[in-house]
Amino acid sequence: MKIVVLDGYTLNPGDLSWKEFEKYGEVNVYDRTSYDVNNKELIIDRGKDADVILLNKTPLSREMMDQMPKLKYIGVLATGYNIVDIEAANDKNIIVTNIPTYGTTAVAQMAFALLLEICHHVGEHSEAVFKGEWSNNEDWCFWNHPLIELAGKTIGIVGYGRIGQNVGKIAQAFDMKVLTNDKYPIKDLENENLKYVELDELYANSDVISLHCPLFDSNKGMINKNSIAKMKDGVIILNNSRGGLINESDLLEALDSGKVYYAGLDVVSSEPIKEDNPLLKASNAFITPHISWAPKESRSRLMNISIDNFKAYMSGEPVNVVNR
Repeated sequence: MKIVVLDGYTLNPGDLSWKEFEKYGEVNVYDRTSYDVNNKELIIDRGKDADVILLNKTPLSREMMDQMPKLKYIGVLATGYNIVDIEAANDKNIIVTNIPTYGTTAVAQMAFALLLEICHHVGEHSEAVFKGEWSNNEDWCFWNHPLIELAGKTIGIVGYGRIGQNVGKIAQAFDMKVLTNDKYPIKDLENENLKYVELDELYANSDVISLHCPLFDSNKGMINKNSIAKMKDGVIILNNSRGGLINESDLLEALDSGKVYYAGLDVVSSEPIKEDNPLLKASNAFITPHISWAPKESRSRLMNISIDNFKAYMSGEPVNVVNR
């Protein structure tokens, strides 16, 4: 059996191991292949003899699969699986699995890392101290930005699955009120500090809006000029879910006007971020390079679940299958 990992570096830059897969056959690990579906020749060349392909962000189209006659299993090393042509995989009886739960804690933690940086600008204030600005200050303290206390504020959480619920728990620990919107509300989670509401009500009443929903055609660009107009003046927007949920030009306009006070983003519409991304012009945004999922603890869970997925497939009882 030939197992090919098309883009293994982000999951395992050297601190984890692929050895469990080596028990089942020859394993070829490529740090990077391509994130461009048009770069089909390289992807086909590396996957043409594979029985199993593991990938994170390298796309697999029908045309590519046509040139991979032995392929029977695709293990997506992430939760989102839109990089794989699922219809083509179905037609070819190729099992596709994903990793649904590995990063819940880490992603929720990162959402608050972004929010707390907006509230306190810890990095900038620390840098100012090391530059001597405190030593040379006439006062015993100073701050370069307004500082924000979260207690009593309302956070609107769009998408209340595992990650959204974790964000909600953290928010309530900060004495924040929680409004949330989800296609499948769990009413038992409601309490005096947490309510399910329609999106328009969430937009209108939230001081902070945090996105934790999958990306579909139906919600692409859901944060746009029209939805932002419904929000409070000075709202904070957080996104460490999927970059495509935001119309980036519209968000930049709102940031420039002050309608949106600040944005904390760990994802953008095209990654790596392009040099012409409009949000790179924003002075009131923090943008991090899609690191919410990346603590070693989280990546270890991902690796272990990917191994379990593969073992289940080999036993004839596959789990976390996304194309049944």
